Amino acid sequence: CAEARGWPVRTPQTLRTPDARAEFARLDLDVAVVVAYGLILPQAVLDAPRLGCVNVHASLLPRWRGAAPIQRAVLAGDAETGITLMQMEAGLDTGPMLLRQALAIDRLNAGEMHDRLATLGAAMIDEALQGLAGGTLSATPQPAEGVTYAEKIDKAEGHLDWREDAGALERRVRAFTPWPGAFFEVRGEKGGERVKVLAAEVRAEKGAPGRVLDDAGTIACGAGALRLLTVQRAGKAPMPIEAFLRGFALPAGTVLP
Repeated sequence: CAEARGWPVRTPQTLRTPDARAEFARLDLDVAVVVAYGLILPQAVLDAPRLGCVNVHASLLPRWRGAAPIQRAVLAGDAETGITLMQMEAGLDTGPMLLRQALAIDRLNAGEMHDRLATLGAAMIDEALQGLAGGTLSATPQPAEGVTYAEKIDKAEGHLDWREDAGALERRVRAFTPWPGAFFEVRGEKGGERVKVLAAEVRAEKGAPGRVLDDAGTIACGAGALRLLTVQRAGKAPMPIEAFLRGFALPAGTVLP
């Protein structure tokens, strides 16, 4: 999008070399805006813009500092998350806050939350840049209490362990949709197959964990049950559970691993 408008785009592999730092300094920036950037910014880069570097972080800091704040908030069952704009410093998401705005999670999945937070962050950075330029916006230190860390997501975390509570598994489905995906294993005619779960709901039925309770895709959990709503077989498009069950037998009484 930027290149189509004639804006220069740089993709440095590192910002730690003297040449990379010098090239950044030559831009003679007023401010740098950082969003979900994969490289650590060394102090020389942080100090180069006249008004510093501003990070658009997808959580209500100091909760969920780190790599995967959206997924961790959904997984933990937080009622809300949001956007924090902060002045960057050397620590991991420890800088003082410029603006902070909450957004209810409700039953949204991580992908839906990402899109809403992106829209919110775009509006907030516009406000912040005007405030910084006009000298009307000042930073506030983060609270010392309530610090949590959003560890990087491991694909293996998407595995649905039926011994967990149904509520926790439903949150896992939402937290890992669309990536990396929550999944379970099922034994078919050609051996084991991994099935992704894109949407599910908590039900009150009870049974031994992993037991299929009916012909509608309801699986007993450690507490309660999880009814599958939307699933995806490997190499196939997402489908409603009804369509999946027409092509893949999962009769009541089946015990899933």
